[in-house]
Amino acid sequence: MNKNYLSPIFLFITSIFITSLIVSNVTGVKLALLFGEVLPAAIIIFPITYIIGDVLTEVYGFKKARSVIWLGFFCNLIFVTAIWIAGLLPPASFWSENQQSYESILGSTPRLLIASLCAYAIGELINSLVLSRLKIATKGKWLWSRTISSTVVGQGLDSLIFITIAFTGTPGIVRMILLQWAVKVVYEVLATPITYLIVGYLKKKENIDTTDHEISILPFSNSND
Repeated sequence: MNKNYLSPIFLFITSIFITSLIVSNVTGVKLALLFGEVLPAAIIIFPITYIIGDVLTEVYGFKKARSVIWLGFFCNLIFVTAIWIAGLLPPASFWSENQQSYESILGSTPRLLIASLCAYAIGELINSLVLSRLKIATKGKWLWSRTISSTVVGQGLDSLIFITIAFTGTPGIVRMILLQWAVKVVYEVLATPITYLIVGYLKKKENIDTTDHEISILPFSNSND
């Protein structure tokens, strides 16, 4: 297969990844009471981006996963920028009473947006990189150990960076970090059987199983890729 070829399945997975990321931005505004704890509603879908990141890295390799991660970053940036600009436009007179609701739901503060973008980029890239390196270390065995280990590291960084930037000075910040981290890791563990099914299907369907023996581990591509 041409290394630059993008199959319909790959494009479909990429679409699901980016959709999950953008939906997380909207649903994350709502704080829900789950299992007696307050968590952002995005917890129901955001971990899916890490699961998809695992699938992309395991099947297609770090280089393609990295490209999808950055594509998601820029799509997300376009989304939040458009929402912000739309919020600045003067509302029609008959709609003005809805302006405050629009800003409350969609008008995240710059601090939250910076926290979200930084946490996403670093967490996803590290998650993919850890899985890529572990695939070599385990010689392609024990997929579960790679997906869970990479999630522990990637989601840990994601939770640490996002909550630290977004909520510094808020009481109980350490508990917030640990709680979100724990929930995301449990999510990954419970989804492991599904990950196995998807990875197995893709490797057969796409006739590909990439191991990154010689690949740049930098966050951006270079001439060695």
